Amino acid sequence: MRRLLAAILCLSLAHVAHAAEEVVLGLSNNKVSITTNFDGSEILVFGAVKRETAIPDGPPVEVIVTVAGPSAPVLVRRKEKRFGIWVNTDAIEVDRAPSFYAISTSGPLQDILTRTEDQRHKISIPQAIRSVGAPASITDAASFTEALIRIRMKSDLYQLNEGDVTIEEQTLFRTSVALPAALTEGGYDTRIFLTRGGAVVAEYETIIDVRKVGLERWLFTLSREQAFLYGLMSLAIAIAAGWGASAAFGLLRR
Repeated sequence: MRRLLAAILCLSLAHVAHAAEEVVLGLSNNKVSITTNFDGSEILVFGAVKRETAIPDGPPVEVIVTVAGPSAPVLVRRKEKRFGIWVNTDAIEVDRAPSFYAISTSGPLQDILTRTEDQRHKISIPQAIRSVGAPASITDAASFTEALIRIRMKSDLYQLNEGDVTIEEQTLFRTSVALPAALTEGGYDTRIFLTRGGAVVAEYETIIDVRKVGLERWLFTLSREQAFLYGLMSLAIAIAAGWGASAAFGLLRR
């Protein structure tokens, strides 16, 4: 009985210690509008660590900020050169991968977050991607996920910005997240984690709304709801553009 009470007391104290630090967050903008001339945006993330007691002794507090776009299945193909021609060979469908994923940290990710906590909260880029199974004929399934990450990191759709979060007096923090032009419409889950000694002690979650507006919104809706009409309009524009270019070329020749 004494051991049981001691265990309950230890768990209660641990909960109180973790609850003693909370995230108070601010965003420079919680909505992003995609227009016809949209070339990217930057979101400023800032906040503070709220405490009811003095700063705890031990390892300093660290901050991790993640921004994830809508997730969807992705088909990843492998190409091989055969008889001088590049052809598609094997393919794996990744069950779920975010269209955009950015991580900003106050220090090296492997130093401020343990592997166990990463698996629990799905923070790192590989953990954010869900790939359950692969055909039995493919023995290196992990390489397909690595290829997807590598391709999207080259286009800034996946980002790992270590050391980009600034912390002042173990209380105030700030960072900025660059959103590229090729954004998928939807809600972008934004999570903030406080860690000490590699363990997550507090977290906060909010959403950044990314929507098409104006002509971009109208064209997107038309292509989804009136595909036939959208195709006719695209064909008419192509014919008009071709005729206009031909007429302009004829005038120049004269």
